[in-house]
Amino acid sequence: MAGNIELLNSVLAQARAENRAALVGYLPAGFPTVDGGIRAMTEMLDGGCDIVEVGLPHSDPVLDGPVIQTADDIALRGGVKIVDVIRTVREVHAATGAPVLCMTYWNPVDAYGVERFAADLAEAGGAGCILPDLPVEESEVWRKAAEQHGLATVFVVAPSSRDERLAKITAAGSGFVYAASLMGVTGTRASVGREAQELVVRTRATTELPVCVGLGVSNATQAAEVAQFADGVIVGSAFVKRLLETDGDEQAGLAGVRALAGELAEGVRTRS
Repeated sequence: MAGNIELLNSVLAQARAENRAALVGYLPAGFPTVDGGIRAMTEMLDGGCDIVEVGLPHSDPVLDGPVIQTADDIALRGGVKIVDVIRTVREVHAATGAPVLCMTYWNPVDAYGVERFAADLAEAGGAGCILPDLPVEESEVWRKAAEQHGLATVFVVAPSSRDERLAKITAAGSGFVYAASLMGVTGTRASVGREAQELVVRTRATTELPVCVGLGVSNATQAAEVAQFADGVIVGSAFVKRLLETDGDEQAGLAGVRALAGELAEGVRTRS
């Protein structure tokens, strides 16, 4: 079975046709539980997200801030495994019909088996993989497996990336480019900053792929700000916080992530 890269491409193209940015939500699998995470991601999509990223929890998530690290720790202590991540992708896609990607560090994929991971992700209806710590120079094995199975390979670029480096990264990627809005780790911030817009402009000069901005967006105002210049707005820590704040009250948590998705969805539709 082929993965859903074409679904991802069409959803991003549809958002562009509607003169708005796509809204991409993120939660780690297994948080607060495997079943609870599936329900939360489904609510995010029903509430207004166009695409969802399922995080593969990692014991040393070097690019993630304290909020996502907390969620990863809860998931790992709950015993989450790669099979649960694949199941999450399958059930969220089946429930919503939306593109579902896996965001993961490289080591778990390598340990699981590159071909096996790509095949299992595609069979579950996944649209692709975001691999923040995989250098493009070492990515050929993954990219071949992803292409064979109809999966996007999304690379991350940062404000520190030089133009020639951007061109090399974007030439190897597919689906979209994940533009980290600032140097540092994930988390909510008071403002997203000018660096993000400059990075989008420089990245677009190297590729026709959509450019989606993540790291730091947490509310509708910031989503609207980023939507002025990006093809997509990626939000993770703010969704995790909504679940953490409800202190185990699942219905309150589900209502919280759905409400946030709705607020952000309005934001990404605010283009002047």
